[in-house]
Amino acid sequence: MPQPSAAFGEELRRRRLDAGLSLTALSAAVHYSKAQLSKVERGLKAPSRDLARLCDAVLGAGGALTALVAPPAADPGGSSWFQPVGRRQVVSAGAASLVRWNTGGQGAVSPAAGEGMLKASRSLFTHYRRLGQSVEPGFLLPGLIAQTHTLRELSAHTDSRTRQELLALGSRYAEYVGWLVQETGDEQAALWWTQRAVDLAAAGGDRALAGYALVRRALVTLYQDDAGQTVALAQRAQSGLLPPRIRGLAAQREAQGHALAGDRDACLRSLGRARELLARQDGDADEPVIGSMYLPDSVGMVTGWCMLDLGRPREAAEELDRQLARVSPEAVRTQVRYGVRRALAHASDGQVDRACALTEPLLDGAAAVRSATVTIDLRRLARVLGRHSDHAAVRRLAPRLGTLARFPTS
Repeated sequence: MPQPSAAFGEELRRRRLDAGLSLTALSAAVHYSKAQLSKVERGLKAPSRDLARLCDAVLGAGGALTALVAPPAADPGGSSWFQPVGRRQVVSAGAASLVRWNTGGQGAVSPAAGEGMLKASRSLFTHYRRLGQSVEPGFLLPGLIAQTHTLRELSAHTDSRTRQELLALGSRYAEYVGWLVQETGDEQAALWWTQRAVDLAAAGGDRALAGYALVRRALVTLYQDDAGQTVALAQRAQSGLLPPRIRGLAAQREAQGHALAGDRDACLRSLGRARELLARQDGDADEPVIGSMYLPDSVGMVTGWCMLDLGRPREAAEELDRQLARVSPEAVRTQVRYGVRRALAHASDGQVDRACALTEPLLDGAAAVRSATVTIDLRRLARVLGRHSDHAAVRRLAPRLGTLARFPTS
């Protein structure tokens, strides 16, 4: 839990007085009670990261207040603050077998058979990604891991051109495994699989995926509230030698890092760079898309995401309202991920009824996809709504929201 901070309280009071705001006025602007703000200013109550961001934006502190609140500490046992959602045995077994397993087969595979395998595996990958939008990761991981093995082993028995294509596709499978493993809450296994994806891609002659691996690593640090590492990793992934799409996704991640730090100008510059890069067409149309395939305007959606971390919940809510209207209802995981974020933005803006109305239809989806990353925002939402515990809509929502914000290990 965050600890009371005299330094933060003193700086908050100084900036509030310099801005000519009373505690009552600041309370109205950030939708926290006057009593709670008073305790924070006097160092009697710990400021949350959310409160720091809101005060930072209202007082124009440029990230100075946000910087005074430390991110959540790592677990002393070495695990992160992600809550594991199980299936680790499946993932660990798959990781170990990818290192050791070998078919032992000596026969060559004909070009026609190799091409057939490629076509079928590409189609299967698309189906897996669609399924990943509506079911929890553990249902998909065994099949994805097995398919990654198959593509790697088959590549050793085909002609050189087919071999490269099989390995490249295998790298996309491995990268997707890494993402789903992160959704279970196991960061270390997620990073392991991401590195395997880089190795497979490099063996197939594609060294660009190493750049995207940095973007994936930056996603881990983003959810650890580590703004500095997120920005540093994302900047490393913007080398001019990498494809525009990877650089554009890296610029988006950099923007999210700057938003965590409260640097609005740097955030907006990164978003502008991301939009320019992602507008370029590159790559083979037959290859699976790197990054999300369910965001019609990923830069717009990330802009809404960033506005919330910049302490501008109204701007965040307006942008996320626009963007979510464009996302397919079938993309449940995407709807839940950004929908919870939108509800959090409305709640942080004091729109409690609207936040509850948006949250309720998301709960079945949240239970179905069981996402460790979404759970982080569910906890934030539960805390914000918890400040309005006497509100009828909050009381109706609280029991189930509280349960989903505490996903148990399965």
